Amino acid sequence: MTRPPSLLLLALCCSLPLVALSNPKNPTFSHGPDSKRQDGVPRGKVTRHEWKSDILKGTLRQWYLYVPAQYDGSKEAAVMVFQDGHAYVDEAGDIRVPVVFDNLINRGEMPVTIGIFLNPGLFTDKLEGRQGWKAPPGVKRNRSVEYDSLSADYVTFLEKEILAEVGKSHKLTNDPAMRAICGMSSGGICAFTAAWERPDLFHKVVSHIGSFTNIRGGHVYPALIRKTENKPLRVFLQDGSNDLDNAHGNWWLGNLQMEKALQFRKYDHKTVWGEGGHSGKHGGAIFPETMRWLWRDWKGTK
Repeated sequence: MTRPPSLLLLALCCSLPLVALSNPKNPTFSHGPDSKRQDGVPRGKVTRHEWKSDILKGTLRQWYLYVPAQYDGSKEAAVMVFQDGHAYVDEAGDIRVPVVFDNLINRGEMPVTIGIFLNPGLFTDKLEGRQGWKAPPGVKRNRSVEYDSLSADYVTFLEKEILAEVGKSHKLTNDPAMRAICGMSSGGICAFTAAWERPDLFHKVVSHIGSFTNIRGGHVYPALIRKTENKPLRVFLQDGSNDLDNAHGNWWLGNLQMEKALQFRKYDHKTVWGEGGHSGKHGGAIFPETMRWLWRDWKGTK
């Protein structure tokens, strides 16, 4: 099997932030200037909300809304949805989406985009503090059911509840080519499932360390992709050779199988591989370049 290109080669060829490999099993990743606040760049506004779902019954979750400074309500905005929203909206975290969006939107390298950052549902009637990776003691999470299931339930929740709610106060595009969805780990396979099930809602997918393994049957996607008529999707995959390996499967091999299936069907796709583990660090370091690739032709979208 051909060995994936080194991270140094990837950085040189793709203009990605350079990676220090003092320990191949624990590489460090650096954020570039587009992941940092820049003088003179208008800041979007981030607000936090809660949502009690009727479709995903019994669940309560925190979610965040990012509205770029350039949005004035006169035109429809593009939309990007993030699973595990707390990890993506954090300006001091690995991905730093609001900072990246502010910088790229300001330069016209991506459209004016409203960001929706959703946390997974919790079976509780009250949330205190900031919802993160762990549920409060005694509270059951619905994350795996929502994210790992191969069904349209979650994307229906997005359509009927979340997008509809945001659409009450903001003009959102109905063009699926101007809608993207993103997540990491189980949130990554969730992003793919949402677009796979409803390409009329989402054309663009970003998966960081996606769980294309047998948690709830997600290992079948490479076979499904190969034998299913192509859908109008653009797919970005990131993973590392030191990702998880457990009873559910091998995350690295699962992502390589996804790559081969997308290649076989000639999908519009891009993969960036490295030697990282199961975290958002690599995906965060390359996130600005990921957005440039994802939205590279947005000015020509009708």
